[in-house]
Amino acid sequence: MKTVIRAVVLSLAIGRLVLSSQPESQNRSINLTISAAISLAEPLQAIRTLYRQQSPGVSLTFNLGASGILEQQIEEGAPVDIFISASPEEMNALAGRGLLLNQTRRNLLKNTLVLICPSSCKVSGFMDLTRPDVKRVAIANPESVPAGAYAEQTLKYFKIYQQIYPKILFAQDVRQALAYVETDNVDAGLVYTTEAKLSKKVKVAAVAPENSHAPIVYPVAVIKGCRNVEAAERFVQYLSGPEAQRIFEREGFVPVEKR
Repeated sequence: MKTVIRAVVLSLAIGRLVLSSQPESQNRSINLTISAAISLAEPLQAIRTLYRQQSPGVSLTFNLGASGILEQQIEEGAPVDIFISASPEEMNALAGRGLLLNQTRRNLLKNTLVLICPSSCKVSGFMDLTRPDVKRVAIANPESVPAGAYAEQTLKYFKIYQQIYPKILFAQDVRQALAYVETDNVDAGLVYTTEAKLSKKVKVAAVAPENSHAPIVYPVAVIKGCRNVEAAERFVQYLSGPEAQRIFEREGFVPVEKR
């Protein structure tokens, strides 16, 4: 009987030894919350699948929306680990309030702005927006959405912003601006190239000149107070790596180093 008890005790001890020798990531799950511009929705979903395969102990939760709204949430204390904005302005605001781990900040991607219209429309350029038959034009809200700010800058570049202002329908984010054009609620809209690429119901009428608006840059940084800085830094580094960058490029984004 004593022999049997000793064998059971030895077996349990070996079991404990095996468990304790396993990597920490297998014993403790790490969750990272990433607030990101809604225009990044599709590539981030694909990246999450790949990242889970190589880092099974890390789960990624995405909070997607207008960059200005996400910035405000972080300022109000939302539990966010990483922020990816569609313009430097929101990131600069957080840096100014001391809410970033500044050494983790980097420019991740670039994008372009385009004028779109329903597939059957005859709009072919920005000046066409002044035509009487163009009744409604969708842009995202410039107060909280970088895409809207870029659109406003572009319309002012062409000196038509004040003229068409009564026609403008302001959307809560760039994805809603796209939806307004898809559903024929407006005659045209200004969105990112990556948004236009998502829909077969719209066509690109014109590309905004680069000098018509501020550079469309997506910065990323770890938020001060992050629950696991090491894991967050690893994910930020992964986003800049070749595997993630290929996914972004597939969706129409441009790596910073290629511009």
